[in-house]
Amino acid sequence: MQLSIFTDELAMDVTKALPIIKGWGLDLVDFRGRIFGKPIERLTDEELASLRKLLDDLGMRTGCIESSLAKVHLPDAARMAAEVEKLEGIIRAADALDCRLVRSFFYWQPTADSGLQGALAIRPDEQQKVMDAFAPLAARAKEANLVLAFENCGVCHDEVIAMLSMFDVPEWGMAWDVANTWNCPEREQGFEAFCKRLVPYARQLHVKARGAVPGIVDYSIPWDRVLDIAANAGLQGPVSVETHNPDKTKSDADVSEQLVKIVQAAWPSAAPGSNISKGKSTKDVTRAWQDNPVRFAVVGLGMGHNRAKMISETPGCELVGVCDLVESRAKRTGEACKVPYNTDMQRWLDDDTVDVIYVMTETGRHGEVAQAALAAGKHVITTKPMDASLAACDAMVRMAEEKGLLLAVDFGRRFNTDLVTLRHTVSSGAFGKLLSGSFELKILRTMDYFQSNGGWRGTRRWDGGGVLSNQSIHHIDELAYAVGLPVKVRCVLWTQTHEIEAEDLGMASWLYPNGAVITFTGTTSYPHSTWFDRVELVGTEGAYFRAENGPFDKPMERFFLKGAWRDEAPQTVEPEWLNAADNMAAAIRTGAPLACPGRDGRRTQSILDAMYRSAYEADGQWVDLAPDLA
Repeated sequence: MQLSIFTDELAMDVTKALPIIKGWGLDLVDFRGRIFGKPIERLTDEELASLRKLLDDLGMRTGCIESSLAKVHLPDAARMAAEVEKLEGIIRAADALDCRLVRSFFYWQPTADSGLQGALAIRPDEQQKVMDAFAPLAARAKEANLVLAFENCGVCHDEVIAMLSMFDVPEWGMAWDVANTWNCPEREQGFEAFCKRLVPYARQLHVKARGAVPGIVDYSIPWDRVLDIAANAGLQGPVSVETHNPDKTKSDADVSEQLVKIVQAAWPSAAPGSNISKGKSTKDVTRAWQDNPVRFAVVGLGMGHNRAKMISETPGCELVGVCDLVESRAKRTGEACKVPYNTDMQRWLDDDTVDVIYVMTETGRHGEVAQAALAAGKHVITTKPMDASLAACDAMVRMAEEKGLLLAVDFGRRFNTDLVTLRHTVSSGAFGKLLSGSFELKILRTMDYFQSNGGWRGTRRWDGGGVLSNQSIHHIDELAYAVGLPVKVRCVLWTQTHEIEAEDLGMASWLYPNGAVITFTGTTSYPHSTWFDRVELVGTEGAYFRAENGPFDKPMERFFLKGAWRDEAPQTVEPEWLNAADNMAAAIRTGAPLACPGRDGRRTQSILDAMYRSAYEADGQWVDLAPDLA
């Protein structure tokens, strides 16, 4: 899932539009018209080569060819012949631009007075007419390996779904224009269920100004929730801005830029489907220190963008500034959160109003930034992992303790009801003696992910490793928090599908003092773009199972206790704090304990450290965890 935009929505030729779009921080674009004065399907081979060079020179790619193929109602033979010719032009463009995704229609565009609107979803006779008419285009598109995405424009979404069933090409789907279906009764009856039903059909999303830019219509589409659902469902195609500017007092380019910023601000975290964003709502929560909020600055605005939004929404916390070495990212977050932004963190280290520095940089810089913040007298929260090396973690912990400052690690799962409850259930002895357990994380990361932002991901120096360090660390901490630390581990690593230094598949075993063994597997080579995680624990008196995403339509959590499976734990335990910022603010204002203080974060890091030592230094054999800091 990546943000894109129709280049012609800026109302200028592509040669002028592309540099502007690149300046907005987009690397992906969709093509329709205004390309050297022509629509995409009418470009010559020479013009397509020139367009490809423009993209390559700017480091950009094509997200979708936004064609008007078959956007006519059951046409005559002459028009159908013209559409066949159009498709050939689209195939030439797809080949030249290395893009197989094509927005299309399917010869069904009934007029308002025809009495046929919506009929295609329920009338086999009309479905057969469409199938017969579209068959030549379908055959040629399949031959050319195009992925057709049919837009719900002029048709309702159920008509698109009906025809997808008729075409029976699994790769094809819907170009879901959310604004076009927003006021339907189904959505009004239940937003979450509505989105979750349609997103699996989507091969891309269209975002219009209508419902996104304030003041255009009397409703607002919650794009943050839509995008989160899409990410959880594994949408791999573009989220394409199709502005359709209704406010001609403003230029099309200005409204398009405004819409891009709105979507960027709503973008989900880098870990779609994980539990880290599922803490309690801030609605109706109050804190005794709200009139004297704890003030935060965020350094690093990749995932830090979402943390900045989180702080802004957390009672008793105030975001005062943000920082990133990349100015466009700093500007995006600063404007979205309405706070000052810059590219030099020293500005915030020198600011006496800042209480806490939230470190969201590359993993291998966490210790460096944290120690600079501690030296400036600031409390620190660092994102996961604590750092790329155990030595850096040790230095952070010692410095914080010497200076009497708070150091926390943002393992967000510790603020989720399911994990807090599981920890309590394990410690209560409900499962009896723990015997075994297993954890699996299966996600997809493309080479674009690893190559972006300077290519630090997937490196041992800056990312700490691969899938175990970056993605799996959430769940390494989850198991350590719920079950405790193993005494030794062994691990093997593979790099199967990515050209990266570190692993994209890791498999480990953890041995506990009582003889229990937990197996742990993580991969970024799963074919489905999802965050599919599954955990099981087995004890002498009971068992636990939890899984979500991937093949599961909704999270499943079950407990086997007293001889029967049940959906609930013997006792549900709610976390005391909303998130790491809320917890840090409480610690500063009231002395409340940190959910994950630096020493705890260091303990989780010691598991990861031992796994890598086993793989790299001990040929996959058992190694002991490093001892706790004295």
